[in-house]
Amino acid sequence: MNYYLRRTLRIPLTVFAVATLSFGLIRLLPGGPFTQLRVQLLRQGVPAEQVDARIQALQNIRPEAPLWQQYLDYLVGVVQLDLGESISYGAPVLEIIARALPWTVLLVVVSTVLMFVIGVLIGAVQAYWEGSIFDTVFSGSSIFLMAVPYYIFAVIFLFFLGYQFQLFPTGNAVARTVEAGFTLEYFTSVLHHAALPIIAFTIGGIGSTALNMRSNSIQVLGKEYVEVARLRGLSDGRIATRYVAQNAILPMYTGLLLLIGFRLGGTVVLEEIFSYPGLGYYLIEAVNANDYPLMMGCFLVITVTLVVAVCVADLTYGLIDPRISAGDTDGY
Repeated sequence: MNYYLRRTLRIPLTVFAVATLSFGLIRLLPGGPFTQLRVQLLRQGVPAEQVDARIQALQNIRPEAPLWQQYLDYLVGVVQLDLGESISYGAPVLEIIARALPWTVLLVVVSTVLMFVIGVLIGAVQAYWEGSIFDTVFSGSSIFLMAVPYYIFAVIFLFFLGYQFQLFPTGNAVARTVEAGFTLEYFTSVLHHAALPIIAFTIGGIGSTALNMRSNSIQVLGKEYVEVARLRGLSDGRIATRYVAQNAILPMYTGLLLLIGFRLGGTVVLEEIFSYPGLGYYLIEAVNANDYPLMMGCFLVITVTLVVAVCVADLTYGLIDPRISAGDTDGY
């Protein structure tokens, strides 16, 4: 079977496994999902005889049915992109996710791109000036940044720049007084609210990126074709960009795409700290409120995104690096 076809077919199989896992994990919680739902619905004033019907409307699952029937009902809902209705928000889960996902993507994409660009530049300069004071200082700084979790920076920034100096907002994705639209005021407000989460998330990943780039660049600098380029009299700038940086970045490509997927899940803590209404924020809110439909929907979206990122990295690596053939990567 064709390599690319095999890799593509693994996506629905992995998504199926993730959906099965989320279905099983929720039912391993103490009391099970339906017990908690019944208690919540009764507290909300739903008559006892209507509770099961209300649960079925919320989750598209018949609570009185056997477990295998509940599982099939859940899979049918996932295939139809019908993830039920949130208990705490009273809205379809897919609608809440669609509203939250763009904010999470904004944080993840912008911070990851900044982290990658800054880390690559620092790592390349470190390798070129290996052993210098610059290399020593930034190597130590990179190790420090790797050792400190990003949420520590988030808390520090929030406390000083948010609460103490009041330079940045401490919640929401945009000012409440600003209407959504393609206006300068709206985009300025969005950037102002996203600045601290993006900075904290960016700083948290620069260290590892810089050290990886430094290590790759040092290996490339020792290659014969770099020495030949020097003997040909090529400028240092051309050698650094054309020969060293280009080849040192290639091994980091797969890691970059995987990092985007992992960082999507990492926003759970970040968004909770900044009260930023992204996917991670709603996941925490769902856990605190025992909102099982929303909890399962957020978990499913986060894990599926990671699966897709892994597949895209796998399928495209051979395209950006011709030295790697599809057959060679099959064992990866």
